[in-house]
Amino acid sequence: MTDATGRATLYDAVGGEAFFRRLVHEFYERVWADEVLRRMYPQDDRAGAEERFSLFLMQFWGGPGTYSEQRGHPRLRMRHHPFPIDHDARNRWIACMTAALDALEPAPLLRAELDDYFDRAATAMINHNPAFRR
Repeated sequence: MTDATGRATLYDAVGGEAFFRRLVHEFYERVWADEVLRRMYPQDDRAGAEERFSLFLMQFWGGPGTYSEQRGHPRLRMRHHPFPIDHDARNRWIACMTAALDALEPAPLLRAELDDYFDRAATAMINHNPAFRR
């Protein structure tokens, strides 16, 4: 696939669907081992959670638009709003994703782009500050 300018997408550069499915599986292996994060994920639908996240990442990085076809606009903040995501949860999420990326070893420039996105996206999901009381 190419983007609007005709350049190859990151989706293609990292290996397409196989890369993202493996990345998400590696990520969930770590999430399920984390006592804080595991509570935020569907306990009885890990396969479904992996599928949704894989489809989202594939679409975001230039792959097929299956995620939006099945689920509509991603609305990430809205979908994550029910879960109290503080700085600790954000950092745990980043640690899981970093370790998953470490396992896949994408090329350095691609890794930097992935790391940057995940860092910004995880920070944007913070919706709870236990130190702040009204």
